[in-house]
Amino acid sequence: MIKTGLCVSSILLLLLIQGCSQTPKLPYLGNADVEYTEKNGVVIADTIYPQIPSFTFKNQLGRSVTNQAYQGKIWVVEFFFTSCPTICPVMTTQLKRLYSQLNPKMHHDIQFLSFSIDPSKDTPSVLYNYQKKNHIQYKNWDLLSGDEAETHRLGIQNFLTFAGKDDLSSGGYAHSGSFTLVDAQGYVRGVYAVTNFDLSVNEQEFNRMVNELNTLYNEHISSK
Repeated sequence: MIKTGLCVSSILLLLLIQGCSQTPKLPYLGNADVEYTEKNGVVIADTIYPQIPSFTFKNQLGRSVTNQAYQGKIWVVEFFFTSCPTICPVMTTQLKRLYSQLNPKMHHDIQFLSFSIDPSKDTPSVLYNYQKKNHIQYKNWDLLSGDEAETHRLGIQNFLTFAGKDDLSSGGYAHSGSFTLVDAQGYVRGVYAVTNFDLSVNEQEFNRMVNELNTLYNEHISSK
């Protein structure tokens, strides 16, 4: 009996070690659907998570870009507007801080995207000047401007962050201070409320974003 107990304990310990050694994976976010298929008389239910839909915008250089331009890369996404007097400058600072904490080897596989929610004012030239003013000197960071209604809809329905008009807010627009993490297949894998409405930074959320971006990067590299 003692030997049997030791064997069982050894097996449980081995399973525990193996479980701990597996790379943790991030959840898929969004309103999932269920698709039913039948195989050999057995009904199988598959959970289908939404992917970011096709879009077309102009970047800070005036070039038309689609989601295909960033295909195969992990995205870190924010919604902002250049005349925002409150939360946007803080968000820009936090994205630059995030960039500085990345291992340089990750830069090729990660894309930063800033969608303007005030495209009538944020023309490509305005975005370009904002980029220069804020020293955003990274090849893998695009500032995008396009149809306003589509931008707001993308933010709320697909990137899971609020973005829209608000006459009572400074600048006439309102948006959350969160960032969205999207994997290389276009699935949302994380949303991080880094910037608070009082303009303070939620360090716990920032650190969670850093850790989960690294986790997703490792998942991405291992799948190649």
